[in-house]
Amino acid sequence: MIFVCKNCGGNVVYSPERHSMFCPYCDSVESDERRDHPGSEISVCPNCGGEIPVEEHTSATQCPYCDNYMIFNERVEGQYTPKKIIPFQMGKETCKNSLREKFKKCTFAPVDFLSEARLDSIQGYYVPYWFYSYDTNCRYDGEGTKVRSWMSGNIQYTETAYYRIHRDLDIDFRNIPVDASVQMPDEVMDLIAPFQYGQMVDFKPEYMSGFYGEKYNMTSDLVESRARDHMDADAEKLLKGSISGYATVSPGQRNIQVKNSAAEYGLIPLWKYDYQYNGQKYPFYVNGQTGKIVGMPPISKKKVWGYTGTLWGCLTVIMVLCRLIITWF
Repeated sequence: MIFVCKNCGGNVVYSPERHSMFCPYCDSVESDERRDHPGSEISVCPNCGGEIPVEEHTSATQCPYCDNYMIFNERVEGQYTPKKIIPFQMGKETCKNSLREKFKKCTFAPVDFLSEARLDSIQGYYVPYWFYSYDTNCRYDGEGTKVRSWMSGNIQYTETAYYRIHRDLDIDFRNIPVDASVQMPDEVMDLIAPFQYGQMVDFKPEYMSGFYGEKYNMTSDLVESRARDHMDADAEKLLKGSISGYATVSPGQRNIQVKNSAAEYGLIPLWKYDYQYNGQKYPFYVNGQTGKIVGMPPISKKKVWGYTGTLWGCLTVIMVLCRLIITWF
């Protein structure tokens, strides 16, 4: 499917700044009209008929011939229908400015690292995620000590009291996120968090117009272990946070019982900037909602040597001047 403007026929996209559908050709707002693919071959552009390279999990892309953004019905419907989506909150220009601001003090980065031509290649992606919810009962048993000291005459006394610590808490976990994309590195997706889930809304394909997207690559059962690890770590923090006032705490048994669980499929917004330098890729990831950036720029050896040469030249001049001054006096 594609979304065309009822006024001019241009490709209508979702505007993060306006929080609505927008036609960049005639500046119309909410003038979109859905046009579905007439045939069964998803690799053919419904607008110009050009053949589009489509990967196994691609759910939204841009036609390389007419530049129209399209969504593949078969990969956002049926079993692949997302329940929720966090729409992009920051547009392309805002993202480019954020990268410039973040790395403007990187003196030894290559000259073209933050150039307009390079940054213009940044692309917005909707990354597939599973969101897990658990209703749990968490039990903890341990031993705590309280120590009291006092003086009587010249003798110091110390009393250590031992206490049994028991906690029995019902804890409900909601929307524990785990990415379901093979292409996106798990460690990066963990770093790009957190997201503000209060801005999550019911899915509509209109939100995907203007961006790239993937359907989930892995079913919920294949990645649930990561959600369970997050839940276990959070439960540990909550249990420990409920214990205070003891000099020492010796942990005993801890048990987490899951009473109810559920998994929902949704999409998360992400900007990606792929910078290549000396044959090596340097990917940068920007949270499309909060603007958080993950990535490290390369170091230009030419710049390093240039600055080193300049510094050495300045030191040489200073040393020569010092010698001349000493000679004169």
